[in-house]
Amino acid sequence: QVRLVESGGGLVQAGGSLRLSCATSGSIARINAMGWYRQAPGKQRELVASIIIGGRTNYADSLKGRFTISRDNAKNTVYLQMNSLKPEDTAVYYCNVKVMSAYGLGDYWGQGTQVTVSS
Repeated sequence: QVRLVESGGGLVQAGGSLRLSCATSGSIARINAMGWYRQAPGKQRELVASIIIGGRTNYADSLKGRFTISRDNAKNTVYLQMNSLKPEDTAVYYCNVKVMSAYGLGDYWGQGTQVTVSS
């Protein structure tokens, strides 16, 4: 099994910062990609940022410059640094990993962490 544990969400005022973490564990042979998605009430889940095995990153256009994704390969952990937060960033943030494990290729999701930005 592959397990994801997210942390770092919470309540912050507009203009503030938060750092999300997602630690991956289990029978992992290789992590191909790690990413963050978010889902606001009444909206579809959307990609925030992703980072692939070679380190290349991809961001939602609207978030470039404010959010930064990074990973620690030794810890199988992905981070999302969120700066200059806005009320419209309020959502549940989900970690996603695409891995090769003992069970083959898999796509796994974290439980989600709430981020609330007050105005």
